[in-house]
Amino acid sequence: MPGWKRRRTGKSETVDDFEVDDVVQRALDRLTLLAEATTALSSTLDSHKGLSRVCRILVPQLADWAAVDLIEDDGRPRRVSVVHHDPDVLPVGGLTGALPPVPEVPAGPLARVLAGAGPLLLTSADMLPVTQAADPLHARQLELFAQLGTDTAVVAPLRARRQVLGAVTVGRGAGRAPLTGSDLAMVEDLAHRMALGVDNARLHRETQHIAERLQRSLLPTLPETGPLRLAARYMPAATTAEVGGDWYDSFTLPTGQTTMIIGDVTGHDLRAAITMSQLRNMLRGIGCDRQEPPGSILRRLDLAHHTLYPHATATCLYGLLGERDDGAWTLDFSSAGHPPPLLITHDGDTRYLTGGQGLLLGVDPGEPRPHAVEVLPARSTVLLYTDGLIERRGEGLDAGMTRLRQHAAALARESLDTFCDELLTGLATDHADDVAILVARLPGPSRRAVPGA
Repeated sequence: MPGWKRRRTGKSETVDDFEVDDVVQRALDRLTLLAEATTALSSTLDSHKGLSRVCRILVPQLADWAAVDLIEDDGRPRRVSVVHHDPDVLPVGGLTGALPPVPEVPAGPLARVLAGAGPLLLTSADMLPVTQAADPLHARQLELFAQLGTDTAVVAPLRARRQVLGAVTVGRGAGRAPLTGSDLAMVEDLAHRMALGVDNARLHRETQHIAERLQRSLLPTLPETGPLRLAARYMPAATTAEVGGDWYDSFTLPTGQTTMIIGDVTGHDLRAAITMSQLRNMLRGIGCDRQEPPGSILRRLDLAHHTLYPHATATCLYGLLGERDDGAWTLDFSSAGHPPPLLITHDGDTRYLTGGQGLLLGVDPGEPRPHAVEVLPARSTVLLYTDGLIERRGEGLDAGMTRLRQHAAALARESLDTFCDELLTGLATDHADDVAILVARLPGPSRRAVPGA
């Protein structure tokens, strides 16, 4: 057996048990290393974080140092991680950053690997200095070898779906046993797993980018309705980058009233975004055609929703902003299980408008839906929002609603753009759900409201 010492005893040979244990232990160590690397890669969808975690596992178990280079979208390589067993060896800021482009005729080992070769086992003979002009990328790699005190190294491609995504390099100094052919196979296996992690992260990012672009393309352009000012924002979840079914809408009815609509379809995927768009379009059609009180409009929407999407639920708030003959503005609204609107006066007083509450869409389309009417003070602000703005894991909803009131009150006299941006900055930095907000700012007192005017 390879690696096992045989010892003659008379006419027979025996296997040294110590050598058997050594071989088994090395195999177990490598399996453990592969398992730890796989766990590190699967623990995050941030490819840079995952690769850095793998490098910290490789050092010092397999090598004195490890580095990972990825090919960017523009085709240029970038060093994303360098880990050394002695952190003091690395300069401030590390050795990461953009690298010279891969030459058309690859000469150095890193360029050859990024061009499709590898894995390669390098000895001190392969690390002789070359002129910078010969291959700038190779020159940078030689600088890395010299700076980190390298005697042997392995460079392996990160290859997935027949595409080279980058390369991993591991090195050992002269004070440690040199890397060998068996280590070459080990690094190649690790590089394959790292490539799969990078590829999965990129596919996830591309899918989320498509879903987010779809969702943003479905969000409307807000109407410009005389003295009334409107603003809105949408943010996907910060912690998971998941796109969900949060949406807002506003348009002017033939009656002259301005709709304020916000909702949330259950789910956090592309299906939820598509359902959201179809629900929004149905509500637009029903609202423009019927021009009925908000409770009646939501009842018709619920009937259509229940017929077309019998297994989906959603929240929705449908409101109508309009100016009365005496100059006062009112909000006539109905809510299908949605958080209540927040009213913020020009002086910073706040209160939630809790009327008109009903069941979620998709629960019981036959249930009557109430609506409520609120007279709004001049220059006040009406805020509609989805629950991602107020919900936090591990705390009650009341705490989030109180926090929203406090932030909104401090922004009562800011412009609507500042109001929206600062509200999201203060409340949605680490939100675990997507967030949509729709805000209306009422004009000052009408002359029709002043006696004798």
